[in-house]
Amino acid sequence: MPLHPQITGNAGLYYCCYQLSLCGWNVMPTARNARGVDIIAYNSDATRFIGVQVKTLSKRNPVPLGTSLEKVIGDFWIVVNRVTSNPCAFILLPSEVKELAHRGEKEGKVSYWLQPTAYDKDLFREAWERIGQG
Repeated sequence: MPLHPQITGNAGLYYCCYQLSLCGWNVMPTARNARGVDIIAYNSDATRFIGVQVKTLSKRNPVPLGTSLEKVIGDFWIVVNRVTSNPCAFILLPSEVKELAHRGEKEGKVSYWLQPTAYDKDLFREAWERIGQG
């Protein structure tokens, strides 16, 4: 039975919190569905702070980015797919998300998507070292 989308999102959010904690970061999820980043993390001596946006999928699907790329913010974007079976995280920079985004247009409406072929690459797969140690 599929999970409610909010529960799927929570699973991906906490998977990322877990992984970042293992890398030595102090991690705080932000208020759900609030504008901005999903996770704020800081290193052990509080000299480095990062904002992380998390997108969670139950399958290897495209990531919806909305009608504009203006909401692609933060220091890192993490796409977690297959969260209910075998989670896999892909760590990207916001600039990479914008560069790799697919622009679609249907009936005059524009939407942006991050296709699996764009994010599911060895460079990004479980690449927690791109964020570094906390």
